[in-house]
Amino acid sequence: MATFLYKLGRSAFRRRRLVALLWVALLALAGVGAATAPAATSSSFSIPGTEAQRAFDLLEERFPGAGADGATARIVFKAPEGRKVTDPAHKAVVEETVAALKSGSDQIVSVADPYTTQAVSQNGSTAYVSVAYKVNAMELTDGTREALKQAGEQAQGKGLTVEVGGDALQTMPETGAGEIVGVVIAGIVLVITFGSLVAAGLPLLTAIIGVGIGVSSITALANVLDLGSTTSTLAMMIGLAVGIDYALFIVSRYRAELAEGRDKEEAAGRATGTAGSAVVFAGLTVVIALVGLAVVNIPMLTKMGFAAAGTVVIAVLIALTLIPALLGFAGDKVLGRKQRKGAEAGAGEGAATGEEAKEGKPNGGTRWARFVIRRPVLVLLVGVLGLGAIAVPAASLEMGLPDDGAKPVSTSERRAYDMLSDGFGPGFNGPLLVVVDGDKATADKTVSAIKKLEGWAAVTPATPNKAGDAAMITVVPKDRPSSVATENLVHDIRGATGDDVLVTGATAMNIDFSQKMNDALVPYLALVVGLAFLLLTLVFRSVLVPLKAALGFLLSVVAALGAVVAVFQWGWLGSLFGVEQTGPIMSMMPIFMVGVVFGLAMDYEVFLVTRMREAYVHGERPGEAIVTGFRHSARVVTAAAVIMIAVFSGFIGMTDQMIKMIGFGLAVAVLFDAFVVRMAIVPAVLALLGHKAWWLPKWLDRLLPNVDVEGEGLAKHVDGAGSEEKPDLVKV
Repeated sequence: MATFLYKLGRSAFRRRRLVALLWVALLALAGVGAATAPAATSSSFSIPGTEAQRAFDLLEERFPGAGADGATARIVFKAPEGRKVTDPAHKAVVEETVAALKSGSDQIVSVADPYTTQAVSQNGSTAYVSVAYKVNAMELTDGTREALKQAGEQAQGKGLTVEVGGDALQTMPETGAGEIVGVVIAGIVLVITFGSLVAAGLPLLTAIIGVGIGVSSITALANVLDLGSTTSTLAMMIGLAVGIDYALFIVSRYRAELAEGRDKEEAAGRATGTAGSAVVFAGLTVVIALVGLAVVNIPMLTKMGFAAAGTVVIAVLIALTLIPALLGFAGDKVLGRKQRKGAEAGAGEGAATGEEAKEGKPNGGTRWARFVIRRPVLVLLVGVLGLGAIAVPAASLEMGLPDDGAKPVSTSERRAYDMLSDGFGPGFNGPLLVVVDGDKATADKTVSAIKKLEGWAAVTPATPNKAGDAAMITVVPKDRPSSVATENLVHDIRGATGDDVLVTGATAMNIDFSQKMNDALVPYLALVVGLAFLLLTLVFRSVLVPLKAALGFLLSVVAALGAVVAVFQWGWLGSLFGVEQTGPIMSMMPIFMVGVVFGLAMDYEVFLVTRMREAYVHGERPGEAIVTGFRHSARVVTAAAVIMIAVFSGFIGMTDQMIKMIGFGLAVAVLFDAFVVRMAIVPAVLALLGHKAWWLPKWLDRLLPNVDVEGEGLAKHVDGAGSEEKPDLVKV
């Protein structure tokens, strides 16, 4: 592995113009594809294997068009205190609004008059107009949305309180300024780390190119593969973070090789062969974690995972090829001014330059490692107990899918949601749709069975299809959609009826989705952690080091979930992070965090412990190897973690609640994993284990191939080649 990457790095360095041209051409090609492709739409949401999905499929089959995924809207009218929407003056306003909507857009399928569809509350205070559209929310034109808003605004000033709800107002998530701030912070950290604007700019430039190719490709294929509007945002979040980190490690190792007196091409080859090996295996762990989301068997989540994994693969390839090529263009400018002067002063003498070469002067990483080695039990206890305390709120985790009730009170959608709840009851916003696979007699029998249950506010008569072999029944729960009482009602209906009766609707889908996510968590963990354990065993040739890495990850991810619950569910420090409305944590959040955080956590494990392993196999004692690993890697790992935290934190400013929550969760997870688990708990455990940390059964040692991440084979290859390779060092 190391020898192959060494040759690849040198080849990219020599042919830097060709390599750079190829990547720029790929970026341009992806950009053209994205610009000419149709706009992304809302991804179709399905949960294979659940009753709610079977009911939806049956609905599509027996009631063609009834389950269409076109956008919907509700304009809600509320009369002043003591008045009714049925008063002649108010009724005229509502009817004017209905007429305006019907002529407002050719994308509208139907507009329901509340006075003919019985969409008026019992006390007469509230009414709503239902609007159905031909296309989904992402395909609505600006003119259609504007007509909807204007219809509400025009009615607002005529004595009624008017609010607009529904997914017709849904738009692409707005990009917050925080994302730009995150990239700026990353740039500042890189400048501080390297002391050179050129060295700092390389990781940023290559990460942006990689993300540009990845996101543009996703955009170009969005309609064909039904990727959805949020897939590219998540791919950008992960791709930007790992892209900067992977480039950072190779550039840092390149500077260290220059500091040891090697020429530029040789330094690029060695940096790619050593740090590049760690990048490959770190990238593989991230890809395994993201692709592993397929075991959940939810198409939307699978597509998100594959799209993000593709962006990570691009980041790895760019780090291994474009970075060495750009290092060839950068020349001595990749070093800081003081380092360049030092190199010129010591030219021809193999003089060491830079912070990396000052092994005689302890840096912050060295001092911290020595402190941990002296007090491993104390550090281990503080780290474990601290993360354990933060993880406590995770025990109160409540999961659900967001609706308009989860939006801030400042939005019209949320106010419309509340008005409907006040006028028609808390369960009105989450009706259950019961689909009967049978004749009218079976449907009437089902209605009678449902009415014997508790927890419903209204049960409509069965509505048969044209063929008379299926029927629909709407059940309005007494309680709000996300309540335990409503969940119990769903289970009760399913238990009181036969296999020919299926319950669906947004609320039932939410319940089935949460259950499916819970059922998939253990198999997913087993698959991802198992594959990564084998991969890390291959890299470190140890059993206990991968085991410690996996257990440390579990601790950090549970602590991160605890922080997410505390902020987004309990509201602690919610205003600080722009959380206006607390509520259940999105059902996909835990398993998505597990997948992404596991991959990212293994990055730091590989980068940090690889240097320890390298020192250990070259004869250093376990304690010395820990100090050596920190001396060479702690500063760079710290910079990488700060950059990743900054990038993820930038997405907290997004308007989309899902993106905001994921950005926060990933940021705190990296904070806990990098600075508590990898920087404190890992060296403490390794110090306590001593030589046992690197133990591997002899039979397993014989079975495992030697991937040579430490570069031992590379050293032999280079030393054996001697001057034979010198004639090939032709610079372009």
